[in-house]
Amino acid sequence: MAVHPPLSFLEKAGYSAGDAAANFVFMSMVLFQLNFYTDVFGLSANTAAAILLWPRLWDAVFDPVMGVLADRTHTRWGKFRPWVLWTAVPWAVVMVLAYTTPDPAWGWSTGMVIAYAGITNTLLMTLYSMNNMPYSALGGVMTGDLNERTQLNSYRFVSVNVAQFIVGGFTLPLVAKFAQGHDRAHGWQVTMTIWAVLCLVLFLVTFFTTTERIRPLVEEPSSPWQDFVDLLKNRPWIALVAYTVFNFGMLSMRGGAHYNYYHHYVDKAAMFDFLAALGLTTPEPGGTGSLADALGYIVHGRRDSLASSNVADVYNSLVNMAGFATTLVVIMLSSGLSARYGKRRVALVGFALSAVQACALYAAPPDAVWSLLGLAMLGSVVYAPTIAVMWALYADAADYSEWQTGRRFTGMVFATIGFALKSGLALGSAGLLWALSGLFGYDTQQPAAPHAIDGYRFMSSFGVGALFAACTLCLLACRLDQRTTLQMADELNARRLKAGQASAAA
Repeated sequence: MAVHPPLSFLEKAGYSAGDAAANFVFMSMVLFQLNFYTDVFGLSANTAAAILLWPRLWDAVFDPVMGVLADRTHTRWGKFRPWVLWTAVPWAVVMVLAYTTPDPAWGWSTGMVIAYAGITNTLLMTLYSMNNMPYSALGGVMTGDLNERTQLNSYRFVSVNVAQFIVGGFTLPLVAKFAQGHDRAHGWQVTMTIWAVLCLVLFLVTFFTTTERIRPLVEEPSSPWQDFVDLLKNRPWIALVAYTVFNFGMLSMRGGAHYNYYHHYVDKAAMFDFLAALGLTTPEPGGTGSLADALGYIVHGRRDSLASSNVADVYNSLVNMAGFATTLVVIMLSSGLSARYGKRRVALVGFALSAVQACALYAAPPDAVWSLLGLAMLGSVVYAPTIAVMWALYADAADYSEWQTGRRFTGMVFATIGFALKSGLALGSAGLLWALSGLFGYDTQQPAAPHAIDGYRFMSSFGVGALFAACTLCLLACRLDQRTTLQMADELNARRLKAGQASAAA
């Protein structure tokens, strides 16, 4: 009998639903949270930076604690699946609260509003850790087959990119739609309520369709400190931790910088002409109920009167949608690359080309709206193959520790990766605000000032490109090449088969 039978389509798709749910929070955070706090909550740049930084740093510290808890969880459902179930309802509730702006009629002071933003964001980040760290570790114990893991992560990131397509493409139009007759704060609250309900349903799908199969060969008692000390011997893990900080710092920096880049640098008249060419500038909603009619209604306006329109919202959304759709297609088409060339090599080439693509953005003139769309899609083409293979490499790093020490502590591996992930997100967003404020004189009350626009342009291109280059260097230091991972998988499979035979004989 095969040591690792193939996973069914239902289990792969069900597993992928969990990260689709997580990305309704993650991508809202990466693309919009910075500007939500400055433009809707009305916080200053430094206050918003603190609100983004400290909860994420707390979350980063909490991740290893969560890893210890998950590794030591024992239920009839396994170690990691139960956490997806237990956090589903609290996640949905706090997600809505985090994007609810206190009503001025409540009479709250500025300090109370800041405290509310900090507390709700901290709770959301904590629940994110309690859910997503065990979820990520779950993928490492559903199968030990390397190709099945890569396929599982391909399914996962197809779903992730569907969610990112929805969040990136529909959040701003829905906010504008629900804000009609109210205000933008109301639009955000209703939109995030819709996303929260979807998250709840998707988490339940993941819990009920997945199974944990890989168990430690020997359940030896160990302390969290011993797990961490053993992990420090894992050089590929160290390189992946550094890579994770840079990669997720890039994602949060790019999200905030691109939002301002499209809203303040790119020419609105050129964007309006672009949308008109697509039939998206209808001044009335029309009667068909199509997406074009809905977006056209949100844009409503004339080319010579764009100050009060949402043309940048819709153009930004369309660029996001095109990028995520391209990513989705490329992930599906490139699933065999890692089997042929190795995960590490695929990621190295992808990140190096992504660095070049990011820097090219600086040369784009403000009216080159078609070129910007093409450049965004090109970026998705070169970045997409790296996404699934990197998460498969994390599972390989957990195998590497078991290969070295004879003990498996998947939760600790993914918890420390989670620490790096949250640290990167925190430093990317806060670093963007600090750079814009300190180097370019950015003021939230004057976001379209010429020096601030110079900052958006520089950080969107060279700032992002530098972080892509750092990711490339980290992967050069990671020695989980194709030969090593195949040797490791064969030896671990032999150990598990031998242990299983010994257990059956006993």
